[in-house]
Amino acid sequence: MSKSREKTRRMIKAITILIRNTTWKCGKIERLVVNYLRRQISTFGRVKIPVREMLQHFKLDGKRKNEFFDAIKRLEKRHIIRVEGF
Repeated sequence: MSKSREKTRRMIKAITILIRNTTWKCGKIERLVVNYLRRQISTFGRVKIPVREMLQHFKLDGKRKNEFFDAIKRLEKRHIIRVEGF
């Protein structure tokens, strides 16, 4: 199995946690992710949201799925979200 497939599988099983509620200098997909996490916290009180659930909600596949994973990594790098289990 290639390393990229292994990383993708681990990322899908990961859980995201919103640390800071900001979308300053974020792209379109990054804003979607932050807004989705914000809504989940405000409506259901859930703090930990699986990446798999977000993929199903946004209905991503192919190239858009890779862009989604890149957006998650950028958000984690900027300390806006935390990814556990990756």
